Parts: sequence; structure tokens; C-alpha cells
Amino acid sequence: MTVAVLVVVLAVTAGFLVRAVVARRRTERRVEAAAERLERALPDLGPGPDGQPAPVRLERAVGAAAAGLDEARVTARRLAGALEAVPHGVVVCDPTGREVFRNQAAAGFAGSRHGAALVERAVQEQLRAARAGTSEPRVLELYGPPPVVLAISAAPLDQPSGTGAVAVVDDVSERRRLEAVRRDFVANMGHELKTPVGALGLLADTIASEDDPAVTRRLAERMAGEAVRVGRIVDDLLDLSRIEAEEAPRREPVPVHAVVAEAVERARPLAGARRIAIDAAGLPRHHVVRGDRGQLVSAVVNLLENACKYSDEGSTVEVRSRSAGATVEIDVRDSGIGIPARDLERVFERFYRVDPARSRQTGGTGLGLSIVRHV
Repeated sequence: MTVAVLVVVLAVTAGFLVRAVVARRRTERRVEAAAERLERALPDLGPGPDGQPAPVRLERAVGAAAAGLDEARVTARRLAGALEAVPHGVVVCDPTGREVFRNQAAAGFAGSRHGAALVERAVQEQLRAARAGTSEPRVLELYGPPPVVLAISAAPLDQPSGTGAVAVVDDVSERRRLEAVRRDFVANMGHELKTPVGALGLLADTIASEDDPAVTRRLAERMAGEAVRVGRIVDDLLDLSRIEAEEAPRREPVPVHAVVAEAVERARPLAGARRIAIDAAGLPRHHVVRGDRGQLVSAVVNLLENACKYSDEGSTVEVRSRSAGATVEIDVRDSGIGIPARDLERVFERFYRVDPARSRQTGGTGLGLSIVRHV
């Protein structure tokens, strides 16, 4: 009986031992397989010492994976920071269409305002199209106010689990405005030059067939006037081009009274022709500004000539200066026809005239106040 019991106990114990050994070997194989998978997934890990136990290899691989994960998190934070610094709206989604990133510039698109809702809908449409491989850039115009023009595009992002997408929203309103200004400028410049050049050609043809000396002299005077007009347009264009091209104008202390005195001398012929007096007496000699003297003189000359052109003959144009904190104001006053309130915001546009007929009659180019604004 005792021997039988002992045999049973030994058999049970042996069974447990066999099961334990089998389980251990199975666990070791699983650990080894996991270690091999991690080692294959981490090509930069490199081979370890020969004969390392599977748990040691697994621990080494897990440590490397954790380090790689930490590095990936740091890289992700850097990328997110870089995208936050981008002035364009950026939205990223995963292969399921779930949004995973939106920078601050794109945060306002999800608002309840009508314009924001239109932008958000366009962004989501672009993301879906990019994931499907059919995305085409589009332009969205919002009429405001203020009017806004947005360029929206998207691109697919290939990922192991599928295709995600990134959408970019670029505000091109200012670019469109500048393009329109450039087109208008070229068209207006062509028109402004075409009129006097055409007149010169017509007058020249008339003079060629005219025998009366008095008529010829009168036509020649008109030709001279048209030539002067062309010269003024070219001079103003050159002044405007120089001012715009000079990114860092020379800035030096310039006495305001000296600037005004030089400008008065340059405007005196026009003032004399219209019997207009320019009163610039009593300007404080201690008023000094920092700037480019030539540009400052050009600005004051344009103001004085405008005042002379649009004032009644025999009137007076006054020039005064006064300090206003850290700045000096130059005030040119005349008794002319004035500017309607509706035109005040546009008088600094190139070639803009409040009264085109009167401007051409007085020889104005429509560029004077544009030069003043840039100075």
C-alpha cells in the first residue's frame, strides 16, 4: 500500500514537472519569438552578444523600442510646433477620416459663423478627396466684410494602416489685391501715356500740312504742352519706382524749414503761372526729422503743386509745421475746391482723380499723392 501510494505521488509529481517544463519551454519560445519580432522591427538595434537568453534579448529590445517611442514623441512635438508657426491653416486626418491635428491658424474654421462654416466644409471635402486620390486645389471667395480669398488644397498621407490626408488653407487675399492693383496700374499707365502721345501725333500731322504761321505756332505750343505732360508722367513714375525700390532709404537729420524752402522754389513756376502766392514764412527752424531729404522734398512739392493746381488764381497757399509728440506735421493749406468725403480713402491710389477732366486740364498725372504716401 505504501509503495502504491508512493508510486502515485511520484507519477503526479512527474506530471507536474513535465507540464512545468513544457509550459516553460512554450513561454521561452513566445518570449524568443517576441524578441525576434522586436529585433526585426528595430533595424538600428544591432545584434546582441551571442547566446543571450530570450528574456534578456526581449528586455533589450523593449528598452530600445521605448527609447524610439520617446524620440518619436519629441519629433511629433517638434513637428506640431513647426506647423503651429506656419501662417497657413493646417488640418491632418488619419485613414479613418478622424482629425488628429489642427493648428491655431485653422482653429477658427470650425466656428459657427457662416464664412467659417463654408471654409470648414471645403476643408473636409478636400480631406476626403485626398484620401480617395481625387483632390484638386480650389479657391474659396468669401464676400465679407472684409472680402477674403482662400486657396485650399490637400494631399494624401500614406500610412501603414491606410491613407490619411493633410489640408492647407492659404489666405491669398492680399496677393489677389496686389495683382489687381498691378493690372490696373498697367492699364491706367497705358491710357495716360496714350492720350498725350496720340495728341502729339495728331498735332504733328496737322503742322506738316499747315501753311499759316500763326496756326503752326499755336499747334506747336500745344505740342509742347503735351510733351511736358508726358515728361511729368515719366518723372513721377521714376520717382515712385525709386521710392518703392529703396528698401532702406537713407535716414539722416533733415531740417523741415530747408525741405519746405526747396519745395517752394520748385513749385514757384507753377504758382507764378496761376498768380498764386506761397506763404511759408515763420517756419520753426528747430523742427528736424530723420529721413531721405530728396524724398521729403518730392512729397512736399507734390502737395504744393496740387494746392496750386486746384486753387483759384490769385489765392494764397500756406505752409506750416508743428511738432506733435515725437513727430513733425507739415500742413499745406489752400482755398481750392476740396475733396469730397467719398473720395478721401482713394486719393492716394495711383492715377486716381477726383475730377478726371479738371486733372487733365491742369496737367495732373494722378501719381502725386501716391508718391506722398510712400514717403
